[in-house]
Amino acid sequence: MKRVQIQLTEEQDARLKRRARASGRSVSALIREAVDRLSGEGDRDDRVRRVMKLAGKYRSGMSDLAENHDRYLAEAYRK
Repeated sequence: MKRVQIQLTEEQDARLKRRARASGRSVSALIREAVDRLSGEGDRDDRVRRVMKLAGKYRSGMSDLAENHDRYLAEAYRK
């Protein structure tokens, strides 16, 4: 790996350290992940895992969304 030096604001540094502690990962790992996401080079399997964690997390309030999602989407884009 290549070692680089970056400058962060105090608030950015604090937020990054809090996130690293909460996730159990290193600050360096979080920065590498952010660079991958920014450059579009992230691990596809990791992205799929993160998206799948969202499945079922939110409720639409519509009982027929699965059957009529195309219609609802078309209506939303017409607005």
